[in-house]
Amino acid sequence: MQEVVVLTAIGRAFRTPDLRRKLLFTLGIIVLVRLGSFVPAPGVSYPAVQQCIDLAQTGNDLLGLVNLFSGGALLQLSIFALGIMPYITASIIVQLLTVVIPRFEALKKEGQQGTTKLTQYTRYLTIGLAVLQSTTYVTIARDPSRLFGTACNAPVLPDQSIQTIVLMVLTMTAGTGLIMWMGELVTERGIGNGMSLLIFAQIAAGFPTSLWAIGQENGWLTFAGILLVGLFVVAAVVAVEQSQRRVPVQYAKRMIGRRMYGGTSTYIPLKVNMAGVIPVIFASSLLYLPALVAQFSDPNEAWVVWINDHLVRGDHPIYMVGYFLLIIFFAYFYVAITFNPDEVAENMRKYGGFIPGVRAGRPTAEYLDYILTRITLPGSLYLGLISLLPLIAFVLFNANTNFPFGGTSILIIVGVGLETVKQIESQLQQRNYEGFLR
Repeated sequence: MQEVVVLTAIGRAFRTPDLRRKLLFTLGIIVLVRLGSFVPAPGVSYPAVQQCIDLAQTGNDLLGLVNLFSGGALLQLSIFALGIMPYITASIIVQLLTVVIPRFEALKKEGQQGTTKLTQYTRYLTIGLAVLQSTTYVTIARDPSRLFGTACNAPVLPDQSIQTIVLMVLTMTAGTGLIMWMGELVTERGIGNGMSLLIFAQIAAGFPTSLWAIGQENGWLTFAGILLVGLFVVAAVVAVEQSQRRVPVQYAKRMIGRRMYGGTSTYIPLKVNMAGVIPVIFASSLLYLPALVAQFSDPNEAWVVWINDHLVRGDHPIYMVGYFLLIIFFAYFYVAITFNPDEVAENMRKYGGFIPGVRAGRPTAEYLDYILTRITLPGSLYLGLISLLPLIAFVLFNANTNFPFGGTSILIIVGVGLETVKQIESQLQQRNYEGFLR
């Protein structure tokens, strides 16, 4: 019965002309991005790349994260190899700089005009990071064993002249710029947030292949068990992502001219997982730094051997514990940067708002900080547990690279899916006075 309701709702969305045009435009952009993920960059030997992918045994978690966000385009050495990762990194950097640089903080408070300026800075930084990342990536790809594992010795880049390397860097940088432009087009003319939807599509594209590989390697009974675990994980993620603490706010009545304003009741929604997937990205990046330094050092040195044995292998207990603790730390760190209780309390006081039973001003800020600290703890523990699921799957089923129901993949899939459905529902309510799901 529920399936019929969902199909009816989808049909109703496509019967609305304006909404149908937006949905088809969004799907068209997603198809173009997926096609570009399989077009090899200039100078790349496509057969050699496919041969190395079949033998790939890389344990590089940061490269695995970038490969996840690019929908497998990274290991394909395609024109869209970097995907949207440079834009994500640039957005995070600009967001963090708004707390450090007064000029950025002033632009953030200017409204739409300041946001437009910050978006422009993000685009410039994206291109700069794309040049840096593509250069690093092409340098690593010159030695296929560093990218695909020691089993690969095929000539992935037959021509390693400076002209070919520069052309590859320019092509991958242009590919990142093109994806960024298409994502902004989806935000403007399509449905939902364009950048998030492109990441959603790239990650979801790998689900069928991953599940099929699990079934073939571990048996179909294990496949069925993982599907049941996946359904439970998805339900848990949906429950937590929708969970929030609603802090009641009362606005006093004010007389402005001859009119009475205020006297309304509302609330401040504080999500359990306010940090989203950012702490997982930060933790993966930080744990990769020692492995990156070790690659350029003597492999026989004691500290290099220790790093390769303990911080490169994802199934090692030290790696798991460090990963878990870093996620908790960055969850608190990111929430402290993005949510300012003092600023919220000041804005409430300015417009005559107060929390019942709490004095306005400093006591309100302390009360909000107290609540935020308490709800961030279960949110950070939840992020850590979800992120460890692929590592646990590797230990139990040897399915780290194929396990899709965990880590950043499931967090992004569920989060973007919920947000997109909400936007479609609001559009239907504006036109038909009924939602996406009855």
